[in-house]
Amino acid sequence: MSCLDSGNNLIRDTGAQALSETLRIDSTLTTLELWSSKIGDNGAQILAEAVKTNSSLTSLQLGNNSIGDNGAQALSEVLKTNSTLTTLELWDNCIGDNGVQALSAALKINSTLTTLELGGNSFGDNGAWTLSEALKANSTLMTLNLEENWIGDNGALALIEALKTNSTLITLHLYSNNIGNIGTCALHQASLSRSCILSDFT
Repeated sequence: MSCLDSGNNLIRDTGAQALSETLRIDSTLTTLELWSSKIGDNGAQILAEAVKTNSSLTSLQLGNNSIGDNGAQALSEVLKTNSTLTTLELWDNCIGDNGVQALSAALKINSTLTTLELGGNSFGDNGAWTLSEALKANSTLMTLNLEENWIGDNGALALIEALKTNSTLITLHLYSNNIGNIGTCALHQASLSRSCILSDFT
């Protein structure tokens, strides 16, 4: 079995515990979809411990759950050691600036993740700034989704600055944030100078 899709169920943290046991022994599973499964920080922490030792999983999808900063912190530890995970989806959770800071620190070390989905969370300029610092060091991330957060002009400008040195990011989503005229104009200019970047910010 290469894909397990258990999304849109009532798995909760107790179910995450059972799934973690599978991750510890299964060497064929590559995709685990647990979106809309009522998983919180405890469930995320349990899954993170299992993924640390798993060597086959390439995609972990945890969108639309109740994962906050503590869960993001646990998942960040995975990114520091795991060498197979390429996609981590955490859209529509409850991750704030502190959680994004932990993930950003991990991105400075990680060399395999290509897609990080963080749309629909609760972070703003501080989180965007820590991500921008991570982008300056990271050389594998190709898609970064930050739509529907609280990022303003300062966060947008920090991300633009990072793009001056980062050469691998292809897609950056910033739709539906708090970016004003200054950030919007700067993003337009960045898009013109780096045509490979798709920046959705309008």
